[in-house]
Amino acid sequence: MLELGVLADDLTGGMMIASLIELAGVACPLATTPDALEPGAEAAVLARKIRLVDPDEARQEAHAAAAAFARLGARRIYSKYSALFDSTARGNIGPIAEALLEATGAARTVFCPAYVERDVTVYQGRLFVGPTPLAESFKRFDPATPALTSDLVEALQAQTNVKVGLLPRKVLAAGKAEAWLANAPAPFLIVDAIDAGDIERIAALTLDWPLVTGADSLAPALARAWRRGAARDPAAGRRLLPPAPGFEAVIAGSCAPPTLAQLAAFERDNPLWRIDLAADADDPGLVRRILAWAGERLADGPVAVATSADKPGVAAAQARFGRDGAASRADALLAGIAAGLAGLGARKFVVAGGETSGAVLSALAIRKVEVAAYDDLFGGYCHQRGPEPMSLVLKAGSIGGADFLIRALARMRQADAEGDKAAHDA
Repeated sequence: MLELGVLADDLTGGMMIASLIELAGVACPLATTPDALEPGAEAAVLARKIRLVDPDEARQEAHAAAAAFARLGARRIYSKYSALFDSTARGNIGPIAEALLEATGAARTVFCPAYVERDVTVYQGRLFVGPTPLAESFKRFDPATPALTSDLVEALQAQTNVKVGLLPRKVLAAGKAEAWLANAPAPFLIVDAIDAGDIERIAALTLDWPLVTGADSLAPALARAWRRGAARDPAAGRRLLPPAPGFEAVIAGSCAPPTLAQLAAFERDNPLWRIDLAADADDPGLVRRILAWAGERLADGPVAVATSADKPGVAAAQARFGRDGAASRADALLAGIAAGLAGLGARKFVVAGGETSGAVLSALAIRKVEVAAYDDLFGGYCHQRGPEPMSLVLKAGSIGGADFLIRALARMRQADAEGDKAAHDA
């Protein structure tokens, strides 16, 4: 039986939650389409690009996910969104929850975006990033999902017709939540959480609920709760995934400062083709030239291709194509290049950027992956089995130290070496 089906509203968030569930001792594969979900797993993540789509489309996606999980006998569904409550005024955290509430027949659900291990907390219904209220943090300047309020009751109520209330910490900490719920003020409840103890209490309270929603702390706590006293799943928590013999490549679309520093560190010892998006994006021969360049170098070690640029470069590309046009051109170029590199024999990829990661997985026709446990690769290490196995490390643009790309490639290389050793010993 599927104990937990997770619907994640983007790919990198789905990878993160799958890796954290793995770390909790539960094997948790990730699928990118509902029909790729298969029986046999105790938990599974379905990652869909639905954070910013039209709310009606998000509702349809949620119903499709619920139906897929129901076919697998899911005992509970978890709607996963960003710990920073990334959403526009219209949705889609609220619309997705509405659809899942309807699909599961649940009477109510909680919203727990806290990621207490990263000091993202909720108190009196307000979201804090460290000591800073969300609407006073860097999130207020986000071009796609600006945080206009720190009050999550207010933020959620703006995107749903379902009444929203608050389950306060004083009720939770006093052990009175069960009784309090008998007269709960609303079906949708923002729940306070400021530390690991709060998360464990919320997991215990909602363990048998058909629908729970939240960010990164609560889902692993649910896994620990239903497996309490049981042995760890031997398939979970792996640091190394199966080998993926073949060439190595880095694909970078993020323009975040950490990614720029990582590319600079990579380029000191390895070849990197930097695409000038403003000048080259419409060049019909660009992909062919890049693949010819890579084909001459892949046998000697990893290569990288990037549309990543500093602020002037981003401004130039956006001035020519518009913000969305520049981003879509970058992802389309990089997806085509990734597919071409796979055709040249690349089987180990590091991909920087959430949108880029989704585009690359689609171009490589990857629909289901195994996921390694969360560690210093930030939950992005995954593997697709098959006649031509492939491993990837997917990273959000803003995470990781300067040596991240080099360490990620080394991890997949180590998996190859361990696989060779095991085959030799056998």
